[in-house]
Amino acid sequence: MVAEDKVVVPLHKPGFKEKIFFLASGVLVSVPFTLFIAGFSDSLCVLMPVFYAQICSVVIFAPFVEEFAKAYPIFYRHGETEKSIFTLGLLVGLGFGLSEFVLYVFTLNAPIIVRLPGIVFHASSTSITAYGIAKKKPIPFYLIAVALHFLNNFFALVGEFWFIAGPVAVAAAYFLAWRFYVKTSETIVK
Repeated sequence: MVAEDKVVVPLHKPGFKEKIFFLASGVLVSVPFTLFIAGFSDSLCVLMPVFYAQICSVVIFAPFVEEFAKAYPIFYRHGETEKSIFTLGLLVGLGFGLSEFVLYVFTLNAPIIVRLPGIVFHASSTSITAYGIAKKKPIPFYLIAVALHFLNNFFALVGEFWFIAGPVAVAAAYFLAWRFYVKTSETIVK
């Protein structure tokens, strides 16, 4: 008879310092990663007329790059519960959203009220991907986050039309994040 080798992974619940680390990683890891990759993706769009170059860069490439960059810090976690992975995803997205808020408001002079929903949008969309990671199905949930980001960016690019359709994409991200949070458990993700 052959004995099975089993590895026991102890339950790990992130404490305050680790949560702050993940919030900071949204700024210190995800933002530079996004800017680095965006430099390459923007060069693929540069020869197009301006409007199409913006669609290529902001609407198509940015959602794929940003959603991956935000989820990247949580892909390699062990001994975490579904709920803790979701929470860490929310914190990374929140850090990213806060840094984007500061950039747009203080550097590009965007109105504060216009950029506030983006903070929670980034936290929500990263949470959606984190839920997929916790459920061992990251690709479909990543693609949901990308699709919502795509819609939000598209409506933002066409200006005042965002106030008609943009809130639908933002509200959908909020709703799905809440719905997925409710479905998480204290089950350890193996």
